[in-house]
Amino acid sequence: MTDKIALVPATHTTPPARFSHGVRKGNILQVAGQVGFLPAEEGKPPTPAGPTLREQTLQTLANVKAVLEEGGSGWDDAMMIRVYLTDTGHFAEMNEIYDQYFEEQGLTAPPAARTTVYVGLPAGLLVEIDVLAVLG
Repeated sequence: MTDKIALVPATHTTPPARFSHGVRKGNILQVAGQVGFLPAEEGKPPTPAGPTLREQTLQTLANVKAVLEEGGSGWDDAMMIRVYLTDTGHFAEMNEIYDQYFEEQGLTAPPAARTTVYVGLPAGLLVEIDVLAVLG
């Protein structure tokens, strides 16, 4: 049986509860919901990349990518992306940011499936993203 491995990129702080930023078992990799926190700084609490949807979405995608890469994966392995927004009015802007980001990633595989839902997040956070990837 294949071991389940916790994925902890150097850019990430310790999660606030008992969960992993990502886990890999065999060729399955699940990235936990990531938000737009800047890379970890020793002894400092996590801080959002900025107040705008663009800043937070781009940092969130960078954080997801860091977990994928920690597990030996990348965007081409992504099968399902779930986007959680706090405001229905952000949908069109997030789609523009998302499309531009993935245009720049140079993907060679078809894009992942995606679902967008609306949720409450801690104050100041506008977006959260999680990903399921299958390697190989």
